[in-house]
Amino acid sequence: MNRSSLCLVLSVLALIMGVSGCQPASPGTNRDASKTANANVTKETVNPVAIEAEITKLENEWATAAQRHDASAVRKFLADDLVMTYPDGSTGNKTSELSTIESGAVTLDGWEVSDAKVTVLGPDAAFITGRSVLKNAKYKDASMKKAIDISGEYRFTDVYARRNGQWLAVASQTTPIKNPEPAPSPVASSSKAPPTASPQASPK
Repeated sequence: MNRSSLCLVLSVLALIMGVSGCQPASPGTNRDASKTANANVTKETVNPVAIEAEITKLENEWATAAQRHDASAVRKFLADDLVMTYPDGSTGNKTSELSTIESGAVTLDGWEVSDAKVTVLGPDAAFITGRSVLKNAKYKDASMKKAIDISGEYRFTDVYARRNGQWLAVASQTTPIKNPEPAPSPVASSSKAPPTASPQASPK
């Protein structure tokens, strides 16, 4: 092979190698890397059974504390931005709820709860709904001369959010049932506190 032919061959080989080195990565390369990265991300699992049990436990503690006028037992799981909506449409907050519980303004012989259901929205959000019957329930604060009868049947919804690992009540609404139908057998005797409220919140 003469010198000119050898130079031509070397030039062709250099050109081929240069083109090969500039070829883009195969289409599947980035996808495979993405799959590997996603596989390393740990997804938080939701345990509905455990969440339902925790929300039900807090509702029971709320009810017991209301009966015993023990505000300190409730304070730990009421959010600072709690919004209470009472049967007449008036609203309250954490401070007013704790004050009402501690004052003993609400008294009652007992209540029954049915249709209790916890709905889990995700790892950090859930709400509970149900139907409650208040028996011989009265509301009377220091400014009132006579107690108001708040006995009757209600529907309630309490919303919870998990913040920094702790479940907190962030909203609560109670609505009176004007013409109640016969309630099914109660599932618990004290799983929901009575609708503690201002005098305006008593059922009409």
